[in-house]
Amino acid sequence: MSAAPTRSRTALRAAAALTAAALSATLLAACGSDDDRPASGSGKPVDITFWGWAKGTQQVVDAFNASHKDVHVSYEEIPSGSAGGYAKLSNAVKAHNAPDVFNVEYPQLPDFVSQGAVQDIGKYVGADLKAKYLPQAVQLTTLGGATYALPLDAAPQAFYYRKDLFDKAGIEVPTTWGEFRTAAEKLKKAEPGSRIATFFPDDPTTFEAMAWQAGAQWFGTAGDTWQVNLEAPETKKVADYWQKMINDDLVRVEPSFSQQWTASLQKGQTAGYLGASWGGGVLKGTLPKDQAGKWAVAPLPSWNGTPASGMLGGTTFAVSKDSKKAEAAVEFATWATTTAQGIQARISSGDSSAFPADPALVPVAAKAFKADFYGGQDIYGVYKSAAGSIEQKWTWGPAMGVTNNSLKDSFGKLSSGSGTIAQALAAAQKDTVSELKNRGLKVSAP
Repeated sequence: MSAAPTRSRTALRAAAALTAAALSATLLAACGSDDDRPASGSGKPVDITFWGWAKGTQQVVDAFNASHKDVHVSYEEIPSGSAGGYAKLSNAVKAHNAPDVFNVEYPQLPDFVSQGAVQDIGKYVGADLKAKYLPQAVQLTTLGGATYALPLDAAPQAFYYRKDLFDKAGIEVPTTWGEFRTAAEKLKKAEPGSRIATFFPDDPTTFEAMAWQAGAQWFGTAGDTWQVNLEAPETKKVADYWQKMINDDLVRVEPSFSQQWTASLQKGQTAGYLGASWGGGVLKGTLPKDQAGKWAVAPLPSWNGTPASGMLGGTTFAVSKDSKKAEAAVEFATWATTTAQGIQARISSGDSSAFPADPALVPVAAKAFKADFYGGQDIYGVYKSAAGSIEQKWTWGPAMGVTNNSLKDSFGKLSSGSGTIAQALAAAQKDTVSELKNRGLKVSAP
């Protein structure tokens, strides 16, 4: 038992991601994570429990169970993370009745690690398996040299737009943020009731992806100290841009995926959506069929016209700290993320346009996705190019729940004009640093 705790301590100190209490929990979980497999020859499969919410997951589980006799997955669909899923998972971890494996998005993974909620699965994840995934995805699931999850998808940014509305207003698809503003002004002039896009006050991850794309680095580590800077020049540039877009009434300010936002898309009052690869399936499943063929996908505008992207969301498979079936859980997660059968089952559901974190499976996803809603466009070609331009220096902090809640509280004041994006960032900086210190972490901030 001594070797495993030593490796864990070294890795976690390097990441500076855990409090002493969380470290103890992680080490205890590591010591007790040997698979509880049925006796050889019993003929009984290992039954693992799995919680998730990603589109197409039920179909993936069904396909896995139909093709495997040694492992059986019992799946429970839970609300998406921000809609209560993470609270449910955290409560289950505290009550020691968490599922063996669960979905967690990249931004929240360090938070689960810092709370000792997940275990290091490195002994089940060899170099050959890691090599299958995009390096950006591996970077985000590896903390302090330890592997805490397997990536399902990357989530490169993309711009979805109404071709008919752009054509009517004489707008060319913008390739820079300067051109995007010009297009917004032109659309508003041609169609006073229409706007080019929406700023989501309830979803800080969209703004974070914009900051990521611009080259910002909100978090980093130096030795055992977390570095936190939400107000650096790269982020300020993004904040100033969107603040002016809001002030000049060139974008809507509405909650993401709300009835209000959906209605504006259906009525042509919103002509574009700044989203990610998974948004292709969301729009297709949300909007009426009479809009099929009217939508198209383009690369996200960049600051200088050179392709650049952050990641907006993206999902992983993590194994809970108390699971004694880690090997079986990783077997399922590996199948779901690196096999043609797993990806095809997800995309063929019709609801998912996930971009596989395993690039070799992109052709499988592209073939399985019915792109009639986008006029038969090769949308996966757009996603693939964007994925290749994802900035690799971004690190998520160990308390993104606190960071995002602070931003949401402040962003909620934008529509009334009683707050600014800059003020929201300053508040989130203060709240994040305070939380990290409360957790006993060393922090360096401007």
